[in-house]
Amino acid sequence: MIYDLEYNSERSKLIIPEYGRHIQKMVEHAVSLEDDKERNEVAQAIIDVMGNLNPHLRDVPDFQHKLWDQLFIISDFKLDVESPFPKPSKEKLQEPPAGLEYPQNHPKYRFYGNNIKRMIDVATKWEDGDLKEALIFTIANHMKKCYLNWNRDSVDDKVIFDHLFELSGGKINLNKKDEDLTEASDLIKNTASKRHTKSNHKSNKKGNRNRGRKRY
Repeated sequence: MIYDLEYNSERSKLIIPEYGRHIQKMVEHAVSLEDDKERNEVAQAIIDVMGNLNPHLRDVPDFQHKLWDQLFIISDFKLDVESPFPKPSKEKLQEPPAGLEYPQNHPKYRFYGNNIKRMIDVATKWEDGDLKEALIFTIANHMKKCYLNWNRDSVDDKVIFDHLFELSGGKINLNKKDEDLTEASDLIKNTASKRHTKSNHKSNKKGNRNRGRKRY
């Protein structure tokens, strides 16, 4: 009859399951040793066994550091041996990671995108002149195109001017200007023309590749 059956419920919890029960038992045995020399020799032997699980990495310095850190973690930081690397801290390991900072961009008019807002911010910092005015009208025309991508119906220039005024914090006001933006039909036509050109370019490239093939 077998009397020494051991159930998982009676065993200690596996701290790093990837190494299995035998490695953890070896570490627990090393912790229980009273002789410093013997304990250090056993710890080095355990490191060698752990390294054999990844033989292509065992001689890499960074990997060696990782193995020693894992050895101390498996021992619940109770193992007192001489390590070639600084002993990790239990408090440091349990310290929660710092929270990630996510961009908090919540544009009111999402169909314009975040880049439009960045362009507007840049334009407001430029000195007044023809170059700034040209940039502002370029931005306004791009806003009109974005609006038309979202809503194919005709859009009044005043709507774009009002949105630009709002997004610039009142620093850009095209309602006072007499110049009109590009017609909606032209913006849609240009966009469709570019798509058609790209499509033809791709089909031509495929045709050229096919011409080079031998037919049998």
